[in-house]
Amino acid sequence: MGRTRAFHPSPRAHQAHRATPLVGAVALLGLLAACGNGADSSGAVQTPADTSSRTTGPATTGGASPSAEPGTTEPGVTPPGTADTGSPVTQSAAAAPRCHTSELRASIGRPSPGAGQRNFPIVLTNTADRTCSVRGYPGAAFVDASGRQLGPDPKRSPDTPTTVSLAPGRSAWAGLTFASPEITGAKTAVPQALLVTPPDERDPLKVAWTAGEVPVAGKNSSVFLTVVQPGTGG
Repeated sequence: MGRTRAFHPSPRAHQAHRATPLVGAVALLGLLAACGNGADSSGAVQTPADTSSRTTGPATTGGASPSAEPGTTEPGVTPPGTADTGSPVTQSAAAAPRCHTSELRASIGRPSPGAGQRNFPIVLTNTADRTCSVRGYPGAAFVDASGRQLGPDPKRSPDTPTTVSLAPGRSAWAGLTFASPEITGAKTAVPQALLVTPPDERDPLKVAWTAGEVPVAGKNSSVFLTVVQPGTGG
């Protein structure tokens, strides 16, 4: 019979046998750590039930949050430059209602002569007891004593319109300008009045014209208007 050899595990087998408990201990520690972080046995992170309904609002940058209605700020949010009085702050982003002809008074301000130009501010003053707004160009027409228009409608200067809010008693103005007739040689007439129609209105306001002749025909006879802007133009 052949000699039976005793089986002796190899050094690698001994190392693998010793490593098994170590791997198990590492896995157990990982499972405990996952449970401590709110993870289940599959490793997915769970949100604690008492915080799932909490939300964090957007950072305040001086405007309302997306959930607020346009033109308002949420309670407790103070816009830059506004003192915090402890009460909600509301701001209206909408412009004031349009000024109607019946709420305005028209006048001609002090003329401002330029190089070969005659410049007059057409002033619109709010006579109502509410704030209203004007925007864009007024209408203007020179008329004689019988109400007949003298010359064509004025042309509009290439300006950018802005909305001007007028509190009671406040004014806005638009510029009326034309080249001096004695320089251009344009045909002239002396109006009895200037009819001024506020922006977006149909009914005009009649203003006495006392500034002499105006160009009504011929070369360089055009009269120009600018958009309304705050103040009286003086």
